[in-house]
Amino acid sequence: MSLRIGTRGSQLALAQTERVCKALAQIGIEVETAVIRTKGDTNTGVPLHEIGGQGVFVRALDEAIIDGTIDAAVHSMKDIPAKRPRGVVTGAVLTRDSPADYLAYEGNIADVRVVGTSSTRRRAQLLRHDPEIDVRQLRGNVDTRLHKMREKEYDAIVLAEAGLERLGYTVKGQRLPTSQFVPSPNQGTIAVVCRNSPEIIEMIQPLDDPQTRMDVGIERIIMEEVGGGCFTPQGIYCRDGHLIAEVLALDGSRNVRVEEEITTADEARECGRKLRTDAGDLIREAYKQLGIMP
Repeated sequence: MSLRIGTRGSQLALAQTERVCKALAQIGIEVETAVIRTKGDTNTGVPLHEIGGQGVFVRALDEAIIDGTIDAAVHSMKDIPAKRPRGVVTGAVLTRDSPADYLAYEGNIADVRVVGTSSTRRRAQLLRHDPEIDVRQLRGNVDTRLHKMREKEYDAIVLAEAGLERLGYTVKGQRLPTSQFVPSPNQGTIAVVCRNSPEIIEMIQPLDDPQTRMDVGIERIIMEEVGGGCFTPQGIYCRDGHLIAEVLALDGSRNVRVEEEITTADEARECGRKLRTDAGDLIREAYKQLGIMP
């Protein structure tokens, strides 16, 4: 049996899918690919929270899996929302690449004043680092964002370092420390989701990295307990069981942060519930300021 794998049409999505296809081919699995457009790809001029959050990149592919158009799909795992449709499972979590954000710029770092990002988390963390920075909305694929920076629309832009590495790009800039710029849950991780079929899962399972699955699983539990999705500025990062998680005000002026060793799902749930309680005011404030009904 061969696998039909779906992907978004962006250069990064195609590069990630090619990586998965090569890994499957190495273990003797025949694959073919299908490009599927998503609402997130066609509405690049508005913030993500106005078109449904990160899940807009995943929904069309989930539907294609459920209706049998494709057997599986490749995603940046951070794009996969907490709520998943029945019949779709995460068949494999690949070994994590760099989880860090990367500040790309062309001039002198001391001259950076205008920074582009579409992420409420990145915006809040940048403003916490320097309240004088002018953070402006920026959407589009990696090439589009780099082009806008090179056209001087922005002095710098923030990207996932893993995305640059997967595309083979060398860009002037610097990695942002994960202790201060705590990444999005699952950032730097590629996941293969598939139809809940034992036969399909068995074919994909050899690509799975247990330690990465454990770490990103802890992050997802925290994310689910805290809630808020991409609407609330939150960073959640676990490495070998060491968790850093924080919720920030939209302007970066306040934050609630936890740093703990987590070894079980129950510990993660307890930690997430406590963080949600302690950061409740910040979460409600973010929803109100963004005009979103909780």
